[in-house]
Amino acid sequence: MPEQDSILEGLFQEEERLTEKQKKIIMAAIESFSEKGYAATSTSEIAKKAGVAEGTIFRHYKTKKDLLMGIVSPMMAKLIAPFVIKDLYKVINHKYEHFEDFLRAMMENRIAFLKNNMPLIRILIQEIPFHPELKEQFKEHIAIKVFERFVNLAEYYQKKGQIIDIPAYSVVRMTFTSIFGFLIARYLILPEADWDDEKEIELTIQFIMHGLSAKD
Repeated sequence: MPEQDSILEGLFQEEERLTEKQKKIIMAAIESFSEKGYAATSTSEIAKKAGVAEGTIFRHYKTKKDLLMGIVSPMMAKLIAPFVIKDLYKVINHKYEHFEDFLRAMMENRIAFLKNNMPLIRILIQEIPFHPELKEQFKEHIAIKVFERFVNLAEYYQKKGQIIDIPAYSVVRMTFTSIFGFLIARYLILPEADWDDEKEIELTIQFIMHGLSAKD
């Protein structure tokens, strides 16, 4: 699988107006927010990590919340959404012959994406529940578009007789819950555990297939 570019690299290419100090501040903030969470991170800590005076942060961002939104908002609209959707559509548009093959390809695709963008994904997962603005942006730019495509895909495999006849949105919900439950546990909650990735991926796929496969 070819190496994917990171979203952060895309941001710096997109936002050419960013100064070197701003880039250092953003990188330090991402690292700190990812490791400790937004609430537990101080601007003085970010400044120290970025090698700038704390006042420099406030010249660019009025508050710590502005710094968070200044990182996440443009990434969500300009980079994360197109990046996620374009990359995911490579799998969705392939129209694999079997639902099981699609599941395997999607898991490989999302693992590569997570590995290349771990700090930002961690921030999104941690902060979206506590910031309504981020939740709305996520729904607008990613969730709704992706969900609709997955519903269509579920209906495609149902017509082929490979998935049981239940509402397509339920198929999507059950599939997402299983796959992203594994990914979050593996890469965000318990990355230090002794994982057998190949085995766990296969078990996750078989768990989904056992529940959704149409029985002859």
